[in-house]
Amino acid sequence: MMSWFVSLLINTVALMVVAGYFDGFHIENISAALLASVLLSLFNVFLKPILVLLTLPVTIFSLGLFLIVINAALLSLTAELMGSSFNIDGFGMALLAAVIISLLNMFLTNFVWEPLKKKRKRN
Repeated sequence: MMSWFVSLLINTVALMVVAGYFDGFHIENISAALLASVLLSLFNVFLKPILVLLTLPVTIFSLGLFLIVINAALLSLTAELMGSSFNIDGFGMALLAAVIISLLNMFLTNFVWEPLKKKRKRN
């Protein structure tokens, strides 16, 4: 449970960072970012495996790069469901945001959360 909560917080931070740097990616406030993070994690758990399975030939042919398109589609779906509190200007912005959010999630998990978790285990 703690891991899921930390994942939500990391994803929320990543969404806010992208919203801070790009005009085409707008999140109204931190509660909207947290709600978007929850929706996105639910989509990643329930919809993403189905989409990956349906697009497996394209994903294999593109050497996995099509997964970025799936992430962008799920991010766009999240923005559509959130209404005016979360807007993405076009699919190109969603693609760029998906890449940056993935990189930020990887960085924050590997270089912030994991060292903190290891340090806490030693003490």
